[in-house]
Amino acid sequence: MMKRLSIIILILTAFAGCNSSTDGFSLKGTLKGDVANGTEVFLRKTDANNQLIDIDTALVDNGSFIFKGSAEGPELAYLFISNVNGNIPVILENGSIKVSAQKDSLGFALTKGTPQNEMFSDFLTETRIWGRKARSMTKEMTIAVNSRDSVTMNALRDEYFELQQESRDFELKYARENPNALISALILDKVYTSKVISETEVQEIYDGFTPLIKESAVGKNIKLRLTKSETTRIGGKAPNFTGPTPDGGQLALYDVLGKVTILDFWAAWCKPCRAENPNIVKVYNKYHEKGLNIIGVSLDRRAEDWKKAIADDGLVWNHVSNVDYFDEIASMYNVTAIPAAFILDENGTIIAKDLRGQALETKIAELLD
Repeated sequence: MMKRLSIIILILTAFAGCNSSTDGFSLKGTLKGDVANGTEVFLRKTDANNQLIDIDTALVDNGSFIFKGSAEGPELAYLFISNVNGNIPVILENGSIKVSAQKDSLGFALTKGTPQNEMFSDFLTETRIWGRKARSMTKEMTIAVNSRDSVTMNALRDEYFELQQESRDFELKYARENPNALISALILDKVYTSKVISETEVQEIYDGFTPLIKESAVGKNIKLRLTKSETTRIGGKAPNFTGPTPDGGQLALYDVLGKVTILDFWAAWCKPCRAENPNIVKVYNKYHEKGLNIIGVSLDRRAEDWKKAIADDGLVWNHVSNVDYFDEIASMYNVTAIPAAFILDENGTIIAKDLRGQALETKIAELLD
């Protein structure tokens, strides 16, 4: 389900900071522990496909390393140390950034020196409480499972859901109250992807961001997605597209519209998609003769995986795929996580989105029964 690195990674790291500069950045690191001279340190960030790419490489010299460069705006990056587990998130911005870490506990590294890292530090200080509680609950749950204590298991499960909600509420409150912090944009990007809040709320929080944050890479990405979503909101006309079929032909969306059409974004590798497929099969079998059509858009990377999943799950409707992960069709529909679905009327107007399980069948029944 997933496109971006989780904020959970971020809250395992401590940060602090102060001044900035327009003369580029200097990132100086100090490593404690047995780290040999010449050990490589990699500075990495994620690309448009959420894949880590190298920005620069440095070598450890007497427990220290240094990177120098220039940042157009604040951007999240990661430090990886060769043959050492974990990584150190750091916000790249012009100024003097200092990182100190212990080899065996990179998750507790300390980063300071610039305003964004200072705000990051404050945020992480607040969120550590949920990390500690979650770890404690995990240990208690393990004990309860091993002892088959169902009462404790159920109580811990309820408590964990409450903790998740409490953490989520804090994050959204932080994003609203700190419009000049990059972490606010990272939070908003995460909840937008996971559809925790409505697009209206996303737009409201984004509108409050300062120009610096709006012009950051993650800020621009949020804006782009909001702009694209205008074309795929309920009541709008579904963008037409043409894609390759499993047998090598070409098929356009508007060629297969029924009285009601489900446009289903999925992939063989997506476990929630595969878990939902039996429900979609049931709905299709029940309502196809009444006018329900489905077109599946696979985000697989390998054609053989796509075709095998179609056969294994009994997906007898129309399918297309560029076999190119989150491709131009996904981008056209602002799909950044799957499963994702759009319900269209006979004219191609979007009348519902992202319904699953019983909610999907109820909506189709409402439209066709």
